[in-house]
Amino acid sequence: MIIHLKKEISETESAAIAHELEAMQYHNGVHYILITPSATKELKSSILEKADAHWAMESDIQLASSKYRQDLREIKWGNTTIGGTTKNTPVIAGPCSIESWEQIEESAKLLVSLGINTLRAGCYKPRTSPYSFQGLGLEGLKMLAEVRNKYKLNIITEVKDSSHVNEVIEYADIIQIGAKAMYDQSILRRCGEARKPVLLKRGFGTTLQEFVQAAEFILSGGNEQVILCERGIRTFETKTRFTFDLCGAAYLKYHTNLPVILDPSHAMGYAYGVPDLAKASVAFGCDGLLIEVHPNPKIAKSDSSQQLDHSTFTQLYGELKTIASAVGRQLL
Repeated sequence: MIIHLKKEISETESAAIAHELEAMQYHNGVHYILITPSATKELKSSILEKADAHWAMESDIQLASSKYRQDLREIKWGNTTIGGTTKNTPVIAGPCSIESWEQIEESAKLLVSLGINTLRAGCYKPRTSPYSFQGLGLEGLKMLAEVRNKYKLNIITEVKDSSHVNEVIEYADIIQIGAKAMYDQSILRRCGEARKPVLLKRGFGTTLQEFVQAAEFILSGGNEQVILCERGIRTFETKTRFTFDLCGAAYLKYHTNLPVILDPSHAMGYAYGVPDLAKASVAFGCDGLLIEVHPNPKIAKSDSSQQLDHSTFTQLYGELKTIASAVGRQLL
């Protein structure tokens, strides 16, 4: 259950009600919001007198539910706005990992030339093998900060584990929680305390219920700037890296109030299929695209098979603009 207390209710009064209901609480700048387990019984009249509104939910999808908020949440970073009443579809592009200054600067120059303003690159890499490239860490974050200042770009980068979550929050404009970190509640709760947009990726073995419940950890901490990202799930199929779950994305669009960004690169796993999936994603009406792009994918230190080269991406970006226009959206 979600309860909006009246504006005049003090922090002390709110805390007392939260204690009585065993509820979580945060202040959204207007009033205190309490969130109780979905099975909470009817509210007492003494509590109802102090409430502006309340919503009883059938499950622990609460703050993210379209039954709570029918309007799509509006998320902003830099000069970019998604969700709300906008029809913007920003493309977030860049290499899987930052590998060197030359590589990331070349990537930044490409985005600037196309009018794209958000660069993705990983500094802490959650690799399956301990012998694979693990990322440049803090050095990479500092390089991204330099790129942001030099080229006026927004930066999104990934949190691998709780040991460096504060560093990523400090340096990133958008905090990415990857598929392998999605269940780490220490990361989710810390990002709930942050006041920056969080891109939450669906785990490749995660149900939609579990996915949105992970978002609830962030939302219930007071951070209302959460974006969901579908990046493919593991099925019986072995010819592609994962299976791109557009059915799941359609569910999220209908049943939640959170913007949905699609990542065709990780879903396909092979560069040849990424352009077609990206086109389908824009036609689908997604709130953004996440695409891996590398100056020379053949020598990439991670995910080399799925990254587009600059020439292919440039051509694709032009084609995506046409599709976006046809479905009444604006590609950024």
